[in-house]
Amino acid sequence: MSVRFDDPNLVSNAGLVPVMRLAQDAGLLDLADGLLTLGSTAGSNAGAKVSSIVAGMVAGADSIEDLDVIRHGGLPGLFTGMRAPSTLGTFLRDFTIGHNAQLENVLAATLARLRRLTPLLPGVDTLAFLDVDSKITRVFGSGKDGAKYGYTGVRGLNFLSATLSSPVSVPVITGTRLRGGNADTRKHATSFLTHNLATARAAGGATGKLLVRMDSGYYVGEILQAILDDGAWFSVTAQQNVSIQAAIASIPDTAWQKITYARPVYDEDTEKWVSTAQIAETRYTAFTNPTDNGQFITARLIVRRAPKTTSATSEGTRELFPVYRYQAVFTNSPFDPHTADTHHRARAGAIEHVFADLNNSALAHFPSGRFAANQAWLTLATITHNLLRAAGCLTSVFHSKARTATLRRHLIHIAARTTRSARKTVLHLPTNWPWADSYTHLFTTVHAPPTPA
Repeated sequence: MSVRFDDPNLVSNAGLVPVMRLAQDAGLLDLADGLLTLGSTAGSNAGAKVSSIVAGMVAGADSIEDLDVIRHGGLPGLFTGMRAPSTLGTFLRDFTIGHNAQLENVLAATLARLRRLTPLLPGVDTLAFLDVDSKITRVFGSGKDGAKYGYTGVRGLNFLSATLSSPVSVPVITGTRLRGGNADTRKHATSFLTHNLATARAAGGATGKLLVRMDSGYYVGEILQAILDDGAWFSVTAQQNVSIQAAIASIPDTAWQKITYARPVYDEDTEKWVSTAQIAETRYTAFTNPTDNGQFITARLIVRRAPKTTSATSEGTRELFPVYRYQAVFTNSPFDPHTADTHHRARAGAIEHVFADLNNSALAHFPSGRFAANQAWLTLATITHNLLRAAGCLTSVFHSKARTATLRRHLIHIAARTTRSARKTVLHLPTNWPWADSYTHLFTTVHAPPTPA
């Protein structure tokens, strides 16, 4: 056997053709050209450069050098304007805070158009969930701006993320914000939430009931007041302070109701699978301390409790008084206690799946030493994530909920040979490709002829 890299008509990522056609239909290039005003030679032709980076990320690039994957074989004949990694790196390093704000507008506008073009976010206009959380991505370069040791004990960069979904859809990302690695959870959280509430309403189509789900790090009066001002509901894990503990202790024994989980939950403390628990609720007024701006927000405190242990003691006798572990959720949603608790607990994994997708894609690491360039890379990775989600929704029911790594394996990483005859380009794909029907459906859908006027 021998190898030769000598075929100019081969491509290794034929899935770029329908996906980038979808990006074109969503106006990604035109939006970037119209909204990004870098005002320098490096910032010229912003649409072509943004499209080149997104195409590379669709193909799996997680560094600036990897973006060269879009310039091999027959791809230059399929796409015009693809830029070299050196050009794209210079483009990213030219970003400032203001330019990143413009790129966020590109993200929001692209999301709005993808939602109109594809069955993305079904049911979001009836009931929507906005999940907010932060993530630390580890970095190793010594010269990266903002890289610090955070609460996880690793040196990295911290970013906020907000995802939008409905009860029957997978999440898309409405926005991200890069922060220093040692940033407090609450830093910039209020302004970030306000911005993403507006994006969820306008671009995401969450015009109906909207529930914002957050962990205890966002149990802050200013943040919850911003949600109330928007008219949305909040569901936040309550911090186990003295006041919360007193409120839980005041719940009478007769108020506790037994609930059964649809799926057993693993209890890390007892190292056992738990199938049942007890739930109750009480009214609670939070943030009453006048030194902390005294928001005085009164809402429901949904409390779930499970016994810490049910095993017999060494003498063979059982506990005289059961000892419980309590988890409390502070919310103003109208759902019954079991449903409110289920929504809060079930949503906890949704944004973590998005983080896992990003880690397995363009955010395997931050590629630049400049903070603003890494923020731009983060936003472009977000646009790519939403684009792949929209492509999956056009492909099949299975692919609408598949991980982005699965989408790449089934739809993107396909070898093809290009030929041209009678002014028509043909992609010759492998015979017996397991997901040929899915790819064909996506391809024909995005390449459908325009509807007559």
